[in-house]
Amino acid sequence: MKLVVNDGKNAKSYQKELADEKSSSLHGKKIGDSINGDLIELPGYSLKITGGSNRDGFPMRPDVMGTRKTQLWLSGPPGIRGLKKGERRMKTIIGNQVSKETAQLNAKVVTPGPKTLEELGLSAPGKKKEEKK
Repeated sequence: MKLVVNDGKNAKSYQKELADEKSSSLHGKKIGDSINGDLIELPGYSLKITGGSNRDGFPMRPDVMGTRKTQLWLSGPPGIRGLKKGERRMKTIIGNQVSKETAQLNAKVVTPGPKTLEELGLSAPGKKKEEKK
């Protein structure tokens, strides 16, 4: 599972690949729940789950309970954007609970730790790690 952490203080996002053992500790958590950073190798941090998507790319939606996949008529975010006033579209989304099908989990920093996210080994999305020669 990929974890994307948004640090609002620095206006940056960082990503981290979680091993199966670490990601299994997040199963059952819902959008809006707090996570202790010690569970995912971010000591001292407190995070809040803000969303995510499954392995097929369908977004999580906070008002759909459980882990089910369903189709809804949506008129605004999350899960759809760019609609005109009064326009609705049918969109496939998934529930608000983290499961083994979750491929990406988005979270924001509530309480920062003693070290920065870069010092803890998180990388900015889109940036490739430098290769050692």
